[in-house]
Amino acid sequence: MSEYNAKIQKIGDIMVDTFHYLALFVIGATVVWSATHEYLKIMQAGYASLKDILLLFIYLELGAMIGIYFKTHRLPVQFLIYIAITALSRHLVIDVQKVTDNFHLWLLLSITAAIVALSFAALILTYTARKYGRPDDDVEVSSQQEGSDR
Repeated sequence: MSEYNAKIQKIGDIMVDTFHYLALFVIGATVVWSATHEYLKIMQAGYASLKDILLLFIYLELGAMIGIYFKTHRLPVQFLIYIAITALSRHLVIDVQKVTDNFHLWLLLSITAAIVALSFAALILTYTARKYGRPDDDVEVSSQQEGSDR
């Protein structure tokens, strides 16, 4: 019965890995397609505004996050935070031109506070990862040691 469970487990692992790789390629292709489409629109306009450049940085960060996940099988939370900061910065740049009343002023202040909070979160995550490591680090080290013991 144990050999049967091991075969089922192996088939399940293969199916999960296949899904992950397929999903990563689809998401990666979508990011490249969207970035290319946006870049062609910028080229047709003849210039790039700050909001266009920030949008390209969002695509770059998404691509980097996909690449890191593809290589390490980890989803780096810091990259999600960086993407959120860039997206909020882009929103701030666009909305700053529309400030005409108190509502928009409070919206801009809220966006700024969110950027500061996300920056502190990224700082804390970086600090704790360097000081204490990541939860998956112990698993990788022990599995590498098991592989070298064989």
